[in-house]
Amino acid sequence: VLLDFNHLKYRPEIDGLRALSILPVVFFHAGFNLFNGGYIGVDIFFVISGYLITSILLSDLKKGEFRLSNFYLRRARRILPALILVVIVSIPFAWLWMAPFQMKDFSQSVVSTSLFGSNFLFWLESGYFDLSSEEKPLLHTWSLAVEEQYYLIFPVFLFLIWKLKEDKVFKIILIFTVLSFLFCEWSSKNEYSYNFYLAPSRAWEIFVGSIAAFLILKKKIVGNNFLSITGISLILFSIFFFNEKTPFPSVYTLVPVLGVFLIIIFTNKDTFIGKLLSSKFLVNIGLISYSFYLWHYPVFSFAKIKAAGSLSNFIVIVLIFLSLFLSII
Repeated sequence: VLLDFNHLKYRPEIDGLRALSILPVVFFHAGFNLFNGGYIGVDIFFVISGYLITSILLSDLKKGEFRLSNFYLRRARRILPALILVVIVSIPFAWLWMAPFQMKDFSQSVVSTSLFGSNFLFWLESGYFDLSSEEKPLLHTWSLAVEEQYYLIFPVFLFLIWKLKEDKVFKIILIFTVLSFLFCEWSSKNEYSYNFYLAPSRAWEIFVGSIAAFLILKKKIVGNNFLSITGISLILFSIFFFNEKTPFPSVYTLVPVLGVFLIIIFTNKDTFIGKLLSSKFLVNIGLISYSFYLWHYPVFSFAKIKAAGSLSNFIVIVLIFLSLFLSII
């Protein structure tokens, strides 16, 4: 999700935060043990999306300029071109290198990705951390499906309840956040695969971003070094100390999600973390983070299929730079 410059003031630290989300995901999928909790980058994305999309919607609604068709058109222009390209480029490699049973699964994932329902498909097939999942080039699109389902429902929901007072709208979102979190915690113990892939268990993470948008709308960002450093510390702790055995999403997910929330609320250009996240390197990575996310997984996946086994560290590093190069293009 890119910030809409016509509606909101640009915050370079948010792009830097995107970099902090995509890099651990890539390193986790690359198999670097130091980044065993790198999968939490997706949760960072969810909170950022909730914040930015809600900010744009609130700006439009307050100005009386909200048009559902315009919103969907902006999202389509942002998301579809790169996604369609990655899927199209993946097809010939699947045809050349996949076994028939793999090709069947891949074909189903192409269809489900096109319909933004791949999270349902992968929920029915296998767990995210299963070894077989490494040879599913479009597995990572499950998170895009969750976001798209949010984009389809949340703007309509917000428009319908906007006639209520702003405080009531905020309280309703707060209630849905709590309910989704409680359902997530219950599902983490009873329906793990459902819990990981499907929107009801993930909605609270996006709603936390929405809550941040409401709070900033009411009160401008007040820089606080201690709280912003606490926020990034929570994120880094999750990246380096969580692993595949950590129940996720669950109450543990509060750690990185709260970290992102603190950074969004208490980081500005004058804080230490704000200056760090606004560095040219991190901002540039953040600006291509969506493309980087789209490309890296099929690149890794097809390489593993072709090699019929694990990859050397040298090959993995080459693949990371290849993914980066494709993302820049």
